[in-house]
Amino acid sequence: MNPKTPAWRKSSHSGPEGNHCVELANTPGKVAIRDTKNPTGATLLVDRTSFHRLTNKLRTL
Repeated sequence: MNPKTPAWRKSSHSGPEGNHCVELANTPGKVAIRDTKNPTGATLLVDRTSFHRLTNKLRTL
Protein backbone atom coordinates (compact mmCIF):
# COMPACT_ATOMS: atom_id res chain seq x y z
CA MET A 1 0.00 0.00 0.00
CA ASN A 2 1.20 3.48 -0.82
CA PRO A 3 1.67 5.41 2.46
CA LYS A 4 0.04 8.46 0.86
CA THR A 5 -3.06 6.46 -0.05
CA PRO A 6 -5.41 6.08 2.89
CA ALA A 7 -6.66 2.63 3.85
CA TRP A 8 -10.43 2.90 3.50
CA ARG A 9 -12.75 0.76 5.61
CA LYS A 10 -16.48 0.33 5.34
CA SER A 11 -18.60 1.41 8.27
CA SER A 12 -19.85 -1.50 10.36
CA HIS A 13 -23.27 0.21 10.38
CA SER A 14 -23.62 0.29 6.60
CA GLY A 15 -25.86 -2.76 6.40
CA PRO A 16 -25.61 -5.91 4.31
CA GLU A 17 -27.20 -4.54 1.12
CA GLY A 18 -24.59 -1.82 0.71
CA ASN A 19 -27.16 0.82 -0.26
CA HIS A 20 -26.31 3.32 2.47
CA CYS A 21 -22.58 2.87 2.90
CA VAL A 22 -19.83 5.19 3.95
CA GLU A 23 -16.14 4.47 4.19
CA LEU A 24 -13.67 5.97 6.62
CA ALA A 25 -9.92 6.42 6.47
CA ASN A 26 -7.45 7.78 8.99
CA THR A 27 -5.21 10.50 7.65
CA PRO A 28 -2.70 12.62 9.56
CA GLY A 29 -4.83 14.58 12.05
CA LYS A 30 -8.08 14.01 10.16
CA VAL A 31 -10.73 11.41 9.40
CA ALA A 32 -11.74 11.08 5.75
CA ILE A 33 -15.32 10.10 4.87
CA ARG A 34 -16.60 9.07 1.44
CA ASP A 35 -19.56 7.37 -0.23
CA THR A 36 -18.80 3.70 -0.95
CA LYS A 37 -20.81 3.85 -4.18
CA ASN A 38 -18.71 6.78 -5.46
CA PRO A 39 -15.11 6.21 -4.35
CA THR A 40 -13.73 8.77 -6.81
CA GLY A 41 -16.23 11.41 -5.72
CA ALA A 42 -15.90 14.01 -3.02
CA THR A 43 -14.23 13.21 0.29
CA LEU A 44 -15.15 14.96 3.51
CA LEU A 45 -12.19 15.61 5.84
CA VAL A 46 -12.91 16.42 9.47
CA ASP A 47 -10.61 16.80 12.44
CA ARG A 48 -10.68 13.95 14.94
CA THR A 49 -12.41 15.96 17.68
CA SER A 50 -15.25 16.94 15.35
CA PHE A 51 -15.54 13.36 14.10
CA HIS A 52 -15.87 12.02 17.64
CA ARG A 53 -18.51 14.66 18.44
CA LEU A 54 -20.41 13.68 15.30
CA THR A 55 -20.35 9.95 16.04
CA ASN A 56 -21.30 10.50 19.67
CA LYS A 57 -24.27 12.64 18.59
CA LEU A 58 -25.36 10.05 16.01
CA ARG A 59 -25.40 7.38 18.71
CA THR A 60 -28.04 9.35 20.61
CA LEU A 61 -30.46 9.52 17.66
